[in-house]
Amino acid sequence: MRKAVVDGSGSRRESLAVDGLRVTARLELKPIGPADADLLASLHRDPGIARWYAGVWSKDQADEFATATGRAWQAVGVGKWLAYRREDAKLIGRGGCSLATIEGRSQIEVGWAILEEHWGHGYATEIGQAALAFAFDTIHADHVVAYTEVHNLRSRAVMERIGMTYSHDFRRPGLIEGSEDIHDDAVFALYQTVAPGLQPQ
Repeated sequence: MRKAVVDGSGSRRESLAVDGLRVTARLELKPIGPADADLLASLHRDPGIARWYAGVWSKDQADEFATATGRAWQAVGVGKWLAYRREDAKLIGRGGCSLATIEGRSQIEVGWAILEEHWGHGYATEIGQAALAFAFDTIHADHVVAYTEVHNLRSRAVMERIGMTYSHDFRRPGLIEGSEDIHDDAVFALYQTVAPGLQPQ
């Protein structure tokens, strides 16, 4: 099945979607499953990723995420991808859609985590755009959200670049500026967008 998606340059390109697989202008996005735990652990050893996930992931954390994501792909057809650069098959990060409970409501969420050495090249934007295309074109979501700690300005900028609009702040466990520890009531910024043709609620 082929879908048109917007790539990191802002132009529309054809993308291949087979069982969750997505191919964009520069990336191959492969659904995460239980066999990917070691790759996830390696990603979360990167300082740029670990900084926003309260430190390096343990093997158990990576196993749990990989298993849960694989189950989500099988059960509901939604989950995060591993992102490989097409030109050399190098793993550069992860991202995509997932089901998240936010303020008591289950919603389709998009997110990304990129190895720090690859920041500034538009890969997060490309993953985010592919995730929105997947949400709207493939699983026919009518509403998608993204969120991050209020001081994560780089991630907030990506949300705005892919066309999402700031909605409001809310609190959940996470990071506060100047601390590396998880706090129960960290402030997060919530962004949202709706499917083409729909009016924001």
